Amino acid sequence: MVYALRVLPETVSPSFEKGIQCLIRRCRWLVYAPFLLKRRGFFCFENSIYEREPMDLILDGILQALRLVFSLDSEVIAVTLLSLKVSCCATLISLLIGIPTGTMLALAHFPGRRLVVSMVNTGMGLPPVVVGLFVTIFLWRNGPLGFLEILYTPSAMVLAQSVIATPIVAGITIASIQNLPANLKLQVLALGATRAQMVWILVREARLPLLAAVMAGFGGVISEVGASIMVGGNIKGQTRVLTTATVMETGKGNFDVAIALSLILLALAFGVNYLLTVIQQRERPR
Repeated sequence: MVYALRVLPETVSPSFEKGIQCLIRRCRWLVYAPFLLKRRGFFCFENSIYEREPMDLILDGILQALRLVFSLDSEVIAVTLLSLKVSCCATLISLLIGIPTGTMLALAHFPGRRLVVSMVNTGMGLPPVVVGLFVTIFLWRNGPLGFLEILYTPSAMVLAQSVIATPIVAGITIASIQNLPANLKLQVLALGATRAQMVWILVREARLPLLAAVMAGFGGVISEVGASIMVGGNIKGQTRVLTTATVMETGKGNFDVAIALSLILLALAFGVNYLLTVIQQRERPR
């Protein structure tokens, strides 16, 4: 400010410049006013979220989560059900595509097979933001799939999450089928089974690792946030899910609500994976 006054044009009157400098000196105390008032006890900042202890925030988040669950908050229930619906649909689509594709790649032999398998394994670590970007471009009004008009809808979120989960399911399926005994395929064919029956028997024998593929695929989509925000828009009552709501509440500084939503998300993921684990362990040979 002082430097700006020094470079003022010479046409400015000295009285005007002197008045500006006087105004600056008188208003300088405004910078220190909040700290002086706090020291005098006029303001109390102890309840600020930035000065609270982390354990207090976590405890408040747990209490808030219990309050939201047991009070049957309509918005939280809607967000939770939408999260479960979108993730389950995406996981189902990824199973319908990933298991046949992984089985084919595990049993077939063709030029470039290693390259395709390497691409599938790379896709297992595909960044959700990249998926969200390309799905948004394809679903944009002028994009190749723009005629579907599903951008910023749950259908777009299911599509993006399916793209994320399919390589995970396919990669684990490839490893599961290849981990079976090498002579099992020949033994099944020698007993007179058709090729389709042989594939079905191999899939049944690999059912325990394939359940792990289901858990990995569901875990990958229920926890992702980048693609959901980009293709869904985090619209209240339409495309807002637990992950996007958590990001929004964190940005607003409502850490207790964000922790509550995070705990609900963890409980949901644990419940689904616990159910699949029970099924998997029941099928395990004694």
